[in-house]
Amino acid sequence: MYPLLELAADGEAHSMEEAYEVLAKKFNLSKEDRAELLPSGGQSRYENRVGWARTYLMKAGLLESPSRGQFKITAEGQRVLQSGITELNNQYLMRFPGFVEFRRRDRTTEETSSKEEVGNETTPDEQLEQLHQTLKKQLAQELLERVKQCSPAFFERLVVRLLVAMGYGGSMADAGRAVGRSGDNGIDGIIKQDPLGLDNIYIQAKRWERPVPSEVVRTFHGSLALQKASRGVIITTSEFYSEAIRTAQALGNIVLIDGNTLAELMIEYNVGVTVAARYEIKRVDRDFFEED
Repeated sequence: MYPLLELAADGEAHSMEEAYEVLAKKFNLSKEDRAELLPSGGQSRYENRVGWARTYLMKAGLLESPSRGQFKITAEGQRVLQSGITELNNQYLMRFPGFVEFRRRDRTTEETSSKEEVGNETTPDEQLEQLHQTLKKQLAQELLERVKQCSPAFFERLVVRLLVAMGYGGSMADAGRAVGRSGDNGIDGIIKQDPLGLDNIYIQAKRWERPVPSEVVRTFHGSLALQKASRGVIITTSEFYSEAIRTAQALGNIVLIDGNTLAELMIEYNVGVTVAARYEIKRVDRDFFEED
């Protein structure tokens, strides 16, 4: 917030586009830094932070908006710069009634606000993203526990259904089938890699509590060779020993999916989960306020 206020110290009107460029140079940000998105993928994290910095300073009365998309320092803002302070944060802004009122009406909780660290504060958008990620992790843990409780046969069908949902082969009816029977040579499921069925992916499903060792990977590789299969997937509800991961990387044609990744994929592709609620986040439509 301080560099943004400092940028406006000349008393002229400045655009947000200018602020993005000036502050990026000041903080020596790379193109990759500026391109980093919020977890939702809807906006640059950097531009989101600069935008909220402007909002906070305006609520505190240190900046004002002379015209659409622009900002300008106020007399109060000039006094803050002349006071010799070199860092601005939410705690400092709480001395301004306008900011206090803004925070009071803010949708974030008082508990979240009280825990914000000076110099390491998050914007409301980031707080919402963090809450979403927390809920998602909790859902993944609950989902994985439920998967561990199902039967081996159900688990085999589940992994086939997941791969179908991810776009392999088309519909469940013609894209994949669970094998899971004695004498299947270590193959628990078969799924078409493409809608025409020109190639198959062979699946091994391990509903295990203990980590999967490298021997399982090597044995599965042998099963693929017997089937003249070019690639396979081992999916487990647990995890893989580091040696198993190195073995799969060396072989090159086996993908390993551990329990955490399995739960995340099920959430992403809506397998075993349902939408409980939807929330819309709206912003001001700047084009609406364009005057002819």
